[in-house]
Order: sequence, then structure tokens, then C-alpha cells
Amino acid sequence: MIEGTKNSNLSNNIIAIASGKGGVGKTWLAVTLSHLFARSGRHVLLFDGDIGLANVDVQLGLTPQRDLSNVLSGKNTLKEAITQYNEGGFDIIPGRSGSTTLANMPPEKLELIMGELRELRKNYDMVVLDLGAGVEHNVQHLASMASRCIVVVTDEPTSLTDAYAFIKITQANKNAPEMCIVVNQAATQREGEATYHALNKACVNFLNMSPPLLGIIRRDNKVKDSIRSQKSLLIKAPHSTAATDAAVLSIKLMQK
Repeated sequence: MIEGTKNSNLSNNIIAIASGKGGVGKTWLAVTLSHLFARSGRHVLLFDGDIGLANVDVQLGLTPQRDLSNVLSGKNTLKEAITQYNEGGFDIIPGRSGSTTLANMPPEKLELIMGELRELRKNYDMVVLDLGAGVEHNVQHLASMASRCIVVVTDEPTSLTDAYAFIKITQANKNAPEMCIVVNQAATQREGEATYHALNKACVNFLNMSPPLLGIIRRDNKVKDSIRSQKSLLIKAPHSTAATDAAVLSIKLMQK
């Protein structure tokens, strides 16, 4: 389990995956890390918190009988909404694409979900939260459950500026998780490092903090192929460049 952070109220086995904007591979990374953790013998739960744009089940070709919309309506508990991804060996709580967004969710509903998730996480070695993109209060509140928050960025200027905004707002919170950076879709290792340094420079200059670089995932067409085929990359192309890079990240996280 993950240990060590400034937030004493967090759940030490929860990792949040965040981004300032959509389209940077956040959900793909959440799925891939969950699969890698499971392959290493961990009991893993992936929570699709990108409510309104939820697509974990779509990426994996699943047709869940229950999802978060059933929980929000009071028909089911969070535990009853768990779907098993047998090919990957981990559990998923799917969201509902097209439903109410996390930003519009009433605070009491979010507290209910978070309370049930805190209980559920006791049954798992690792819980991965796929957060919604953006800096809304409810996204921040859900992120506060985690011991560590991975911020996914690409070299697009809007990705960098939005990631900086997310870091700025999140680190100002009382229960802020420890943050680190993953550069995704990098053309080369060197270009990935340059992207990180651009973001880190802004954080150092204006926030007086330096979120560490967890790793770089190089651009790989096998990722698009796996998403199109609705398969985990570790099943579709387990020896691909992106799968290898993601495996390095998973090892670092499991060593913490």
C-alpha cells in the first residue's frame, strides 16, 4: 500500500488520476495501471469518477448491469455496483456517460459515495480513482481522498496550462494529496522531459513547489488500437512501448 503524505485524513491505498483537460489519456492510464497492479498480485478497484463523461467500461468493452447512476438514485449501494473485469483481474465501479456531471452533483450525494468508497477501499490493496477533467470543487473533494494524485499532461499548451491550474488549486487545499506528473504521448524521452520542465518551472516560480516527475509514456499507436478494439493494452499489445513505459510507472508506485 502507498504510504507517506502530508494529508493525515486520506486513505493510504488510494491513487487519483487527474488532468486539467480531457483527451490526454487519463482514463487509459487509470485502466492500464489498474491492470498492471492486478498482474502484480494486488487486489484492485478502479473507480470511474469521471461522471458525465465516464468511459472506463467503454474502453474495456464491458456492459455493466449497474453503475454510479444506480447508486445516486438510491437503487443500489456502491458495493453492489462493482463490475468484475475478469480479463484484467480487477474490479470496476463504472460511471454513467451522459448523466449528471460531478460538478453538478449535490454535496450530500458526493459525501455518500465517498463514505461508501472509504469502506470499500478496506477490501482492496489499491484503489484507483479516474477523476473528471477540470478544477471543479467536487473533483477536488474526491481527489482529497487519495494519498497521491497523478496529473497527466501532454505537450499541448492547453494541457500544460490546465494542469498548472489543477495543481495550483489542489495544493492549496487542506487535505491535498501528494502530486506527481506523468507526461503522456511524448514523441521521445527528451521531449517528454522538456514538457515536464515547462510545467515544473511554472510551479516553482509561482507556487513555490515542485511536483516530481513520475515518468514519461511515449507516443504509441498501439494505444489507439487497443481503445478501438475495447481491450486493455496489456491484452492487445503487452510488449508495446506504452505498455513498457506504464509498467515502469506501476513499479515505482507499488514501491512507495
